[in-house]
Amino acid sequence: MKTTIFFIEILAIITLTIFWFYKWKFSYWKSRKIPYLPPKFPFGNVSNPFFMKEKIGKTLARFYNEMKRRGWKHGGFYFGVSPLYLLVNPDSIKNILTKDFDHFVDRGVYYNEKDDPLSANLVHIGGHKWKTLRKKLNPAFGAPKTKTMYPILQTCVENMMEKVRIDYENDQKCNVNEISPAYSINVICSCAFGLREENSLFKSYADEVVYKTKYKYLVHILATLFDKTAKKIGVKILPKNATNFFMKIVTDTVKFREENNHVRGDFMQLLIEMKKENQLTVEEIAANCLAFFIAGFETSSATLTFALYELAKNPNIQKKARDEILTNCQITYDSLAEIKYLDQVIAETLRKYPPLLYVTRQCVKDYKIPDEDDLIIEKGTLVAIPILALHYDEDFFPNPEKFDPERFNKIEKSLRHPYTYLPFGEGPRMCIGKRFGLLEVKLALIYLLKNYKFSLNWKTKEPLTMRVDTLVLAPKDEIWLDLEKI
Repeated sequence: MKTTIFFIEILAIITLTIFWFYKWKFSYWKSRKIPYLPPKFPFGNVSNPFFMKEKIGKTLARFYNEMKRRGWKHGGFYFGVSPLYLLVNPDSIKNILTKDFDHFVDRGVYYNEKDDPLSANLVHIGGHKWKTLRKKLNPAFGAPKTKTMYPILQTCVENMMEKVRIDYENDQKCNVNEISPAYSINVICSCAFGLREENSLFKSYADEVVYKTKYKYLVHILATLFDKTAKKIGVKILPKNATNFFMKIVTDTVKFREENNHVRGDFMQLLIEMKKENQLTVEEIAANCLAFFIAGFETSSATLTFALYELAKNPNIQKKARDEILTNCQITYDSLAEIKYLDQVIAETLRKYPPLLYVTRQCVKDYKIPDEDDLIIEKGTLVAIPILALHYDEDFFPNPEKFDPERFNKIEKSLRHPYTYLPFGEGPRMCIGKRFGLLEVKLALIYLLKNYKFSLNWKTKEPLTMRVDTLVLAPKDEIWLDLEKI
């Protein structure tokens, strides 16, 4: 009897401790007088993260819509017991990303330089180290360097067109989910890793890095929220086999070029030149080649896939884009700037299907919210900018489900707040590879539209559903298109 009473007392103490712990944690936003969505035990405002049914970006879009309905400019929510700050007002987003950037330099994304060295790349690192590295790498993605890589891109496009030609001759249709990733992988192999020929193992290891199981995805999120603890216990976010594979490719490439005085006009070459000047180590070269891959592979591939899908669904838009291309007889790096409507097609694709559904920033020093009495965002707080929500906000993009490139003509763009369209982020930490990524997609579309008409094949399932196990937005099912030779 005494034993039973003892265990009941222990259970009661544990229950009360948990209750008061959650009550204390869930009082964070209230105590700071910032409006917040009421959390629920035990996962806060999110559903059970162990059984994710939607991407985090879609969850944030729901929070955004609810906060906007309540008339808030911003608000707090909870991922488990961790408080996060969500921005709703475009002016507030501009402040965080650009105007007051010195308070929000870091992304707040987990990396582990000691146990997982390739995770310590430009995408993940923060503080002074990020500033220094970004300054070093900026020339690699400027217009002059992008232009020198144009011939390599042309070769990659020609390889893609050969695959499409084979598909056309075999069955007059193509699987875009195969064509787009193969092209993007070829570009990454050539420009980032310096491979003249596509490595047969590259795709399999690439998938290990990009596609995550729900367990790995959850580990990454928890490691981000509990950064210090994760580093103490040595949590890694990159698969060991993939890390070894990419490290070997970079080491072998650097060694070959240095020993044979071999020079090639690609991203790898610039990094090697930095190494010669003692600005980068081989490990840092490998880390940033991998960052180029992670940031560039699936984003470009998905954008090309979705653009072809929408062009196939909208033959009038497809015709207008093609007519513009055909008026430019010579396709050169300089002449691409004249093909403006295709830029609008790509911009609308990135609006409707943003590769990243949200971005984060971490407050690095206490921040007083402008025009708000005594409201402070504390150092260490993770801030979320809901890109998907902004892109589908009817106040900024009427009838958002409609694919309409005219949203991005000069007049429409001038009437819209610039911080409502953020496919590459914005401010000093916006995507460094924006120019290169747009060129990669644009060149592929030019060659494809110049040679083929596209329409939806019966094998394409509609409406499209999206995967939940990818870093970026990606279709769950294959997209098949019928081909008609021009």
